[in-house]
Amino acid sequence: MSRAPEGINRRVMKHPLGWIAAGFGSGFSPRAPGTAGSIAALLPWWFLMQELSPLVYLSVLALGFALGCWAAQWVIRETRVEDPGLVVWDEFIGVWVALFAAPAGWPWMLAGLVLFRIFDIAKPWPVSWADRKLHGGFGTMLDDALAGLYALGSLQLVAYFF
Repeated sequence: MSRAPEGINRRVMKHPLGWIAAGFGSGFSPRAPGTAGSIAALLPWWFLMQELSPLVYLSVLALGFALGCWAAQWVIRETRVEDPGLVVWDEFIGVWVALFAAPAGWPWMLAGLVLFRIFDIAKPWPVSWADRKLHGGFGTMLDDALAGLYALGSLQLVAYFF
């Protein structure tokens, strides 16, 4: 991830797509914006998403992914940086994928967050492939969605045995 040129933050935050791409401001964290975005993603999940039916939840994910592709592409165009660190909407989607059908309770929520961060950082194949080969808004979003799928599978496996 790269830093955006100086002065771009104000312009990004003045536009609704910039606001979304930056995870409602969490992407401007001076340290570990990806982790800050992942943590920020827990708020809407906890208060709005965890009780959704599977069909509605998957619909929210699909719409959120599409919106994220659009928002990330807009920020990439504005900043002229291929993978700007301030774009953290991909972390939101990755965390939400990881927490799909998660058992109730905050320990499971935290486990999903940790598993997502592990897979997002470690980038096993095909996450690493998507990160290297796909560009633009879609590429920015896809690698984190794939990391979320790894976390989802791991979390469901742990839940099955506990």
